[in-house]
Parts: sequence; C-alpha cells; structure tokens
Amino acid sequence: MFIQINLLPDMNLCGEVRIKHSLNKKEEEFVARRRNTVLQCLQKFNIHCSQDKVPNIALLGSGGGQRAMVGLLGSLVQLDKAGLLDCILYLCGVSGSTWCMASLYKEPDWSTKLDTVKDKIIKRLSGEGVNWKDILAKLKKYYYGKDFFSLTDVWAVAFVTSFVKEINEHTLTDTWKEDSKDPFPIYTVIDKHCKQSEEGDPWFEINPYEAGYSLTGAFVDASNFGSQFHEGSKKKDQDEFDMLYLQAVCGSALADEVEIWKWMKDPNSPSTDECYQVFMDLVDMNIAVLEGNDHSALDQSIKTTLNDICGGEGQPLCEAFSLGPGADLNADKQYTRQYTMGVCNYFCDKLKLHSWPFDVLKSIYGCMSKWIWGRNYNFLHNMSDEAVPTALLQNETREYIDAGLLNNSPYFSVLREKRGVDLIISLDFSEGDPFMTVKETAKTCKKLNIPFPEVNIPSEDLEKPKDFYVFKGQNTPTVIHIPLFNVVNCGGKLTSFSHPE
Repeated sequence: MFIQINLLPDMNLCGEVRIKHSLNKKEEEFVARRRNTVLQCLQKFNIHCSQDKVPNIALLGSGGGQRAMVGLLGSLVQLDKAGLLDCILYLCGVSGSTWCMASLYKEPDWSTKLDTVKDKIIKRLSGEGVNWKDILAKLKKYYYGKDFFSLTDVWAVAFVTSFVKEINEHTLTDTWKEDSKDPFPIYTVIDKHCKQSEEGDPWFEINPYEAGYSLTGAFVDASNFGSQFHEGSKKKDQDEFDMLYLQAVCGSALADEVEIWKWMKDPNSPSTDECYQVFMDLVDMNIAVLEGNDHSALDQSIKTTLNDICGGEGQPLCEAFSLGPGADLNADKQYTRQYTMGVCNYFCDKLKLHSWPFDVLKSIYGCMSKWIWGRNYNFLHNMSDEAVPTALLQNETREYIDAGLLNNSPYFSVLREKRGVDLIISLDFSEGDPFMTVKETAKTCKKLNIPFPEVNIPSEDLEKPKDFYVFKGQNTPTVIHIPLFNVVNCGGKLTSFSHPE
C-alpha cells in the first residue's frame, strides 16, 4: 500500500502521487473563497441562503471544434451580461471548448473584463494566423524537448494553430493565480488504453493544481504531469507542457484515421520542393490504401522523385502494387507501413539527412504507422495500491486523447463526490444527437452507482429539441441541458443537427 507523506501542512508534495478522493487542499481553499463570490451574486437576485447552503454550480462546455470554442465564448458573454457569471464555481471543458478556455485563462481575472477579452479573442480568430516558420520552430521544440514525441505534437502545430490562430506557450499553472476571480478551470481527456480495453478509469482531468483519474482518485501535481514516476515518486523531470499541447490533447478527435491524415496536409503549402512532394505522396498513398483505391501512380511518383533526388542511383523501394478484387486490405496496410518507413529510412540513411527536419519527418511517419497520440509517462507505473485498478499500474506509458471519443461532455470531473456539485449546466455544441451526452452520462452513472437524475426525453423532442431541459432527482445534482441546435435557436427550421436551415 502506497502511503503519502506530507512534509508541509496543507500542501501536496510535488514529487509524490496522491491517492485520495478528497480535493487538493489548494482547490478547497479556492472553493471556500469562490463561494463568497457566488453568495454575493445570488443576493443581487434576491436569492438568500446561508454560507453553508451556497450551491456549487458547474458549467460544462462540450466538444465541437471551432463551433464549440465560439459557442462557449458567446454563452459566457451572455451569462456575464445577465449578471450570472459569478455564480459559476467550476468551468469544465472537452475538446473545442478547451480552446476557448485556454484563450480566456491567458488573461488574469478574465471574468471581470470579459467584453474586452472577448474582443481580443475575436480579433485574433479573424486574423491571418500562425506562419509556417513559427509552426516549424514550435514542432522542432516539441521534438527535441520531450522524451515522447507523438502525433499530438504534430496535431498541435498543424491543426490546432489553424483554428486558435496562436501558439500559446503559457502553462496551466502559470496562468492560474491563487487569488483568481475566475471560475476554477478543469480540462478533460480520456485514457486511450482504458477506453479500448474497457478496464480501469478512462476519465482524466487536468486542473491548475493536479492531473489525474477523476473517479479513481489518483493524482499528481499538475506541473509534474508528463514527468517519469516510479512507485509513486518522481524519478525524472519533464518540463510542464504548454497550453498549445494541452489544447491538442483535449482536441485530438481521431475516430476517423482517413480524415485525420487529410488534416495533416496543408493544401495551401507549396509542393514544388521534391522532398516535400515525396512525403505528401506518402500521405496520399496511405489514404488510398485505407479507401481501397489503386495507388500505383503514387508509388511511381515517389520512385521517380527519389530517383531524381539521388541522381539515378539505385531503387530502394519494393515494386508497386495495386488493390484488386479479393485483395487483403490488412496485408496491404502492413505493406504500406513498411513502404512508408522504407522511404523515411531512405531519406535518413541513403541521403544522409539525419538533421532537422528529416529526422522529425521519420518520427512522424513512425508514429503514423503505430498511430501514437498523446503518449506520456504513466505516473502510476509500478505502484501498489488496492484503490487503483490494476490496468492503470502496469504500463510505463499511457496515451491521453480527446474525451469526445467516449463522451462529448465533461460530466465525470464535476461528478466527483467531494466536489459536491449541486447544479450542472450543460452546454452541448455537438452536431449529432443533441441528447447523446446526457443520456450516455446517465447510463454510465447508473452502472457505476454515481448519483445522477433520470433522463427522460419526450419522443416528440427527439427530432425537434427545445432550447433547454431540466433533469432532477433525489440526492442527485440538478442538470440543465442546453443543446445548441434546437427549434428556438434555429427558428423552427431544424432539418438536421449538423446542417440546420
């Protein structure tokens, strides 16, 4: 059994794992201060209650890419205009909503000057974005500055920057002040291994003080998330990851490999450079294999370009192949991975290109062949604690990905019993079923014996949802569910959730 030893009162020992369901002491102190603000806000609306009866209110922002980013910002602005923003204790996000949160918390006490902060964010989003020189410099920093380089690093610089229009190098801990006047931020992801195996605890949260498994109650200091641990103690330090990387982890929506690979290409980038052309042809070849299309022309293009580069000396790759009736798709996928790595090795070995950027390009395709995303050290590795599922203790590394791949709303962080949340306001920006997130949460809570109200949707609302729903229960938090696509917002012309008229 792992025993935590605190050397200083009311402080977590930074290099130790904490196995407890209780809140971090600093979070407890913040909550106590914030409840005073909530009480004052309620009194303005003639809602009077004693200090110990102040409700804990959590606002949830779902995933939905840039739509969720802008949607959450607009919702917060309206809460501010209504004088209700100070009622919020926790602000919790998934995927695109975390992009908004990262922009907000860059500004100390943003909730006290939201109109100004909002204008600054809109101006940035309307701008030209990040140039390729800065993007490549950032990718280089990620590649050489971390023990584990994964496709999340590429996703951060190639995809997230195209939407958020900045490289946010602040860290979560340096954007949070002890006396902050803002709601407490919680960013949520999931453990890929737990999701796939359906074992352990997939729900993972990152807040200004701690990162860890929400339902298991296993945490490490936020600044040490990513460092190497052994038997509950820090063994090797890693720099705290920045907000761009955090946004990429939270927003790595990878359900469709073909679409993700398409995003890795920039159609506006020049393709005249021969080396660049080879790697873009490789991406297209991998996509062609996944789609079951013939790609012999791409194979020939790669070989021709490589032949031009090396001056006609040798042919390092195997013969072209094409998919036909009865072809073994799995075998062709494996073939393509070998082919891809063959090209990368050719660049590095035959052409002696062992320096930036060819070494990173080889690593990128190595990650593609194994589909590695969000890989970090497992801070629970080799611990022995009966309170932690065995599935979380065994591997030296874990992979953290977009929580929207399991549930597109961050309910489980605020459903921690010790947070005592009384009211959950769920802003759902999903383009699919507007009730999926709340229905799935209710189903999972029932399975795990977590208090949650019954979710009953009138049959007539399934196709034409109203603008909000209130779900109540005995000894459960009350849930106000607000779908973005509804008959009120869409003027009664809702033909589909993803494409309203």
